[in-house]
Amino acid sequence: MYEVIGSPTSRAIRVLWMLEELGQPYKLHPEQPQTELVKSHNPSGKIPILIEGAEKITDSTAILTYLADKHGALTAPKGTVARAHQDSLTQQILDEVEAGLWTASRHNFILPEARRVPEIKETLIWEYNRGINNVMARRKGPYLMGEEITIPDIILTHCATWARFEGFSTDNAELVPYIKHTRARAAFQRLLPKKG
Repeated sequence: MYEVIGSPTSRAIRVLWMLEELGQPYKLHPEQPQTELVKSHNPSGKIPILIEGAEKITDSTAILTYLADKHGALTAPKGTVARAHQDSLTQQILDEVEAGLWTASRHNFILPEARRVPEIKETLIWEYNRGINNVMARRKGPYLMGEEITIPDIILTHCATWARFEGFSTDNAELVPYIKHTRARAAFQRLLPKKG
C-alpha cells in the first residue's frame, strides 16, 4: 500500500487524485510542510511525499509520472511522440501557470512579512491568464491530450482551483467548463469532503 504525506489542500491532492483514478489503496498522513514528520522523510520540508516500501518520492509531478508509468494509465506510453507532447504540455503548465501561483502564495503568506511584495500580484495574474490561454489553445478534446485524462489535466485542474483561492480571475471562456468536467470525475469527487 502506498503512503502519502501531505495536506489535501496542497499539491498532495494531485497524488491522491491519481491514486483514486488508478484504484490503488493508500494511507494519507495529512501533514503541513516543515513538520517533523515531513522533514524526517524530505529534508527540504516540502510536501507531498509518496512512500512505497523503503522508497520515498518527492515532487508532485515526479510522483504522478512514476505512478502513471508504473500502472500504465493516465499517460501516453514512454518513448512515443504522444508522450513527448504530454510532457511538453505538463512542463508548460508548470512554467506558465503554476509558477505564478507559487510566487503569489509566497508573497501572500509564506515569505517573512518584510520580504513580501503584494504589488506583484497584478503582474502574476496577467502572466497566469497568458499561460491559461496558451495551454487551452493546445487542448485536443474534452481533456488536454484528447479523449482520455492524463497527468497535465490533474495539474491544470489543481492550478485552476489554486488560482481561485489566490483571487486570480480569468477571461478564458473554455477554462471553467473544462474544470467542471475534470472535477466531475468520480475519482475526484471521492476526495471532496462529505457534506452532512
